[in-house]
Amino acid sequence: MVAALFAAPLAPIVAGLALVAGDRVPRAVSRHTAYAVSLAATLIALVAAVLVAYDRPSVNRQWVPEIGMRLHLGVDGISVPLLLMTAAVGVLVVVHARHEQPGGGTPGTFFGCLLLVIGGGIATFIVQDAISFFLAFEVVLVPMWVLINRFGDPRDAGERARAATTFVLYTVLGSTLMLVGILTMVFASGTADLATLARHPLPAGQQTVVAAILLLGLGIKVPIWPLHSWLPRAHTIAPTAGSMLLAAVLLKMGTYGIVRLVIAPLPAGVERLAPYVATCAVIGIVWGGLVCLVEGSLKRLIAWSSVAHMGFVVLGLMSGTAIGLQAALFANIAHGVVSALLFAVVGGLKHRWGGDDLSVARRALRDVSPRLSLALVVGFAASLGLPGLAGFWGEVLAIFGAWNPGGDRSTGWFRLLAAAAAFGAVLAAAYALRVLRIVWMGDADGGRPLAPEPESDARGNELVVVTVLGAATVVLGVLPIILLNTTSGAVDHLMAVIGR
Repeated sequence: MVAALFAAPLAPIVAGLALVAGDRVPRAVSRHTAYAVSLAATLIALVAAVLVAYDRPSVNRQWVPEIGMRLHLGVDGISVPLLLMTAAVGVLVVVHARHEQPGGGTPGTFFGCLLLVIGGGIATFIVQDAISFFLAFEVVLVPMWVLINRFGDPRDAGERARAATTFVLYTVLGSTLMLVGILTMVFASGTADLATLARHPLPAGQQTVVAAILLLGLGIKVPIWPLHSWLPRAHTIAPTAGSMLLAAVLLKMGTYGIVRLVIAPLPAGVERLAPYVATCAVIGIVWGGLVCLVEGSLKRLIAWSSVAHMGFVVLGLMSGTAIGLQAALFANIAHGVVSALLFAVVGGLKHRWGGDDLSVARRALRDVSPRLSLALVVGFAASLGLPGLAGFWGEVLAIFGAWNPGGDRSTGWFRLLAAAAAFGAVLAAAYALRVLRIVWMGDADGGRPLAPEPESDARGNELVVVTVLGAATVVLGVLPIILLNTTSGAVDHLMAVIGR
């Protein structure tokens, strides 16, 4: 099973590089070939990820001893759900992209960049070495930039360039800070192994400085308010497949990095900084909800809602409790599934409508496209935290975790943050119902002429993708114990390590 540890990330990475290179030869890769290769690579990655999750193999060998870097691969209850979600969403993204026409006219590069993002995400959740984590993280950024800049919304080349530039500037800054924090921690400890770093933390004073640097860098990746402004622009311009990966994979790499690089090896530093980071997270929850109440672009609205939902993840991480950490891990998966569903649906609607302006009067989606309308209802019902769907458990448990924080955190302040987060959940219900009233029920005024639109519903690959993601949203909501049991052992071990 050790081979599966290498096959899971390398299958999409190698195939992605081959497709990108294939577009540079006189006879470029055809769309059919690019799709077939991509689907095969992601299916191999998914099978390998399942084998890794089941057998839990590991590799731990010396690699670059001069800097304490090791070839350490493995998974635990924290990384297994993220690994499986990345591999599964990767297959669905490729299936959905079958009908997405890349504006650059080079399907090999388009599918190749998708595979590089998927492979880099999988590698991030498998490596157990801090420097290897950074390298795997960086593998994702360049292909995502290409997806935004070259294959984004073809109607506005200028906005594509601005969105791609903003994405690069923010993420490079985050990467620089993350690298500085990692190297500081590694050279002070003499090792880059994450398990060793957690067992032998730095002195308390150094922990605060290093934790602040890492939280700033990773906070851009999540993103945490006020480091979030790159996300709505990138989501709005990116192709549907890029938005699905950005929400389901890239944002999760940031929160996973907080767990591995900050919470585990720097617990004293996190405890000192937790009130400030949690406050920023809650401001993001409320801020994102308020923006969504007035946002006129449907795709941009979902992007802003991601800022709010990731705030719940960070609040759970900063609570210092096992239930808060469990909530964050659950909310990570829930948001990945739900946001991928919503971006798939909205991408289809934007293609049919020729835009995503909510102020344009249109017929009720339930009458025009009943399958897409059902998927939209499921996605937004989960987004508002409706019990029985995936979004409910992570948010509720995060509020519970913040209500009784761990360590020396101020109980009164965290309870105030929990109350503000609950208010943010109310805002989520308000903007979700606003969208459903406008889109699902159609034009409410009755006096404006309706915009022409094709009478088409989800079929084929699109129907498969939204059905699978919708079913996963329901299963996670009805049977949360599946995911909670998977993460509980690793969470208990982590709490024991940082509470020593």
